Amino acid sequence: MNATSTGALLLCRADPETVRPLAHLLREQMLLVRAGEEWSALVPEGKPWRAGGAEQDTEPVDRVLGGWATALAVGSTWPVLALWWDADRAGYTLAAGFRRPVGYVWLADGTPVGEDEAMRTFAARLGLDPVLDVQALEQLTRPDPESDAEARLRGLLAVLTGTGLALPAGLSPGESADRLRSVAAVQRQVERVEWAGWRDAVRVELDAVESSRVGPWVRGPRARAVAAVQLAAGLPLLLWGARRRSGGWAAAGAVLLAQGALGLLYERARAGTR
Repeated sequence: MNATSTGALLLCRADPETVRPLAHLLREQMLLVRAGEEWSALVPEGKPWRAGGAEQDTEPVDRVLGGWATALAVGSTWPVLALWWDADRAGYTLAAGFRRPVGYVWLADGTPVGEDEAMRTFAARLGLDPVLDVQALEQLTRPDPESDAEARLRGLLAVLTGTGLALPAGLSPGESADRLRSVAAVQRQVERVEWAGWRDAVRVELDAVESSRVGPWVRGPRARAVAAVQLAAGLPLLLWGARRRSGGWAAAGAVLLAQGALGLLYERARAGTR
């Protein structure tokens, strides 16, 4: 990898129609494409880890992607896998609901610097085969002078093909952010996700909730409890992200706040119509 090959992908285990409403709440311009029967991919149009270009304005790509993955996962019922790479390292972050995200990192030459337990947790949360898939994943945690960080991420994706993941040709680890954007832009049925203001975001989100199959999570005491937890967690996370100038984690807090507020408003609206 070279200094220009910094790139990132967000892989969501849901179809584009399901991913779209939450992706709007990230308030980032992205391209949304299908990545198999049960997966979608979000490709950043910009490079938010290089805000302004000055050294003091930069943020590690893994931190940005980790915040985005967490933001999407806490507001959904499906897991989100963030893949990222730069000149020095590459890795992933898997976020699923309110559980602590799990991740792994390799140096550019492929040297593993993560914990083996992370791979087993990764497999369990994605429902992978506890024997064959875990063995394949554990191979990625062992020294191999012939396998650099880019190859390690490709190996990770190869294991996920068993879950239906099928990335379009060209959306692969090691490519630059510009190349990823160009490839995504020419895919069939590609969608551009961009922030259109809170009013439109609320309307889109409420439409998604109304037509969802989440069931008890969007009504009744359980819905109110979940909304309250989201509000309680969202504000401190938003403030922490703002203080650290971390766009990814600030986005996670904003999504939690939005989801919690929308959940309470939706439940109140339903109660008023009964």
